[in-house]
Amino acid sequence: MNRNPLIPFVLIMVFGIGLTIAFSFKGLGDAKELADEKKGGTKTEQTAAANPEEFYKQTCIACHGANYEGGVGPSLKGVGQRLSVDQIKDVLQNGRGNMPAGLVPAEKADEMAKWLSELK
Repeated sequence: MNRNPLIPFVLIMVFGIGLTIAFSFKGLGDAKELADEKKGGTKTEQTAAANPEEFYKQTCIACHGANYEGGVGPSLKGVGQRLSVDQIKDVLQNGRGNMPAGLVPAEKADEMAKWLSELK
C-alpha cells in the first residue's frame, strides 16, 4: 500500500495555522486588558499583602534571605539599630545601592519601615 508523503506536512501546516489564529485572538484580548489598565481600569496585578511579614515573603526574601540574614541584599537583622524608621522608609521608597526604588507601595511604607526597625 502506497501512502501519500504530503499528508503529515499538511496536517502540521493546518495545526500551525490554527495555533497562530488562536494566539492572535489571545493577544487581542490581552491588548484590550492592557489598554483598560492604562486608562485607569481594573488591574490584574497582585495586591500588596495584608501584613509586612507576608509582603516580605512575597517581595524581599529573594535578596534578603528567609531569615533576614542577607544574600544579594544586606542583612536586615538589627537594621533598626543602624537606621531610624524614617531612614528605612526612605530606602524602601527611593532605593539604595542595588535595591530598586518603589518595591514597597507608598501606603505600606510606614508599616513596613516600623516592622523592619523592630527586627532582631
